[in-house]
Amino acid sequence: MALPQLSWDVDFLKNNPSLKDENYGIPPDLKIMNYPIRLVRYWFMYHFLREETKRQGRDLSVCEIGVDVGQMLGFMHAAINHGGVKFGFESWDAVDALIRPDILTRMGYNQFYEVDLESPEFTLGDAQYDSMILLHVLEHLFKPEELVNKLAHNLKPGGIMIGGFPSTPQSFAQAREDKIRATARKYGHVTVFSPERVRAMAEQAGLEVEFLTGAFCFRKQGFFLENTRWWLRFNLWFGATFPSWPGELYFVFRKPQK
Repeated sequence: MALPQLSWDVDFLKNNPSLKDENYGIPPDLKIMNYPIRLVRYWFMYHFLREETKRQGRDLSVCEIGVDVGQMLGFMHAAINHGGVKFGFESWDAVDALIRPDILTRMGYNQFYEVDLESPEFTLGDAQYDSMILLHVLEHLFKPEELVNKLAHNLKPGGIMIGGFPSTPQSFAQAREDKIRATARKYGHVTVFSPERVRAMAEQAGLEVEFLTGAFCFRKQGFFLENTRWWLRFNLWFGATFPSWPGELYFVFRKPQK
C-alpha cells in the first residue's frame, strides 16, 4: 500500500515561527507542542494542494467551504513562507454560514459567500474551481451527500475535492450517528463517516476516490509525545494502515476529465 504521507515534510510544524503567530488563527493550545496531531488536518490539505499544483503545473483556483476565521489559509501561508515548498494560488474564495470579511480579507481570501449550506437555494452559480476544500464541515450537516453532489458541479473537469472529518467503523456508524443527533447543539456534529460511506459519497457525486486515509491512533491535547517526530509519524502510519479506526479520515476526490 502506497503511503505518500510518510514521506511528506512534518518538520515545518516544529520549525515554523509563523504557526505560533496569533494572526494565523491557529488555536493557542497547539502552539506549545512541536508536532501537534490536531494540526494534521491543515497539514494534509497543504500537501494535497502542493501535489496538485505540481501535477497541474500552475497556480490553482481554490474554494474553501467552512472557513471559520481563515486558519486553513493562514496555515498555508505559514507553511509556504517558512520551510514549505514554494507555490501560490490563482484565487482562494470563502464559503461559510458566517463570514467575517475583515479577518478573511487580511488572511488573503478573495470572494465571499455567506450561505446556509443546507439551504435548497444555496448555489455557487457557474463558478469553476481547480480545488474545493471541505475540511471538518460535512460532519455538521444532516445531508452531506447532497452538498457534495451540488459542489461537484463547480469543480473543473480533472479538479479535486479534498477534506476530512472524524471517522467511525462502519459497524458502529449508525448507532453513533443516532446518538449524537439526539443531543446535538446548533452547528454540532450530526453525521458520522466511515471509509465505506466516504467511497459511496464520492461515487454518488460522480467523483473518483484518489486518496483516502486515516490520520492517527491516539490524540490527546498536551500529550508529551506530541513533542516527538516519531510519534506523529507512527500515528500517520497507523491511520493509513487502519483507516476504519475511530479517529479522522482525509480524502482526495477527483472529477473525471469527461
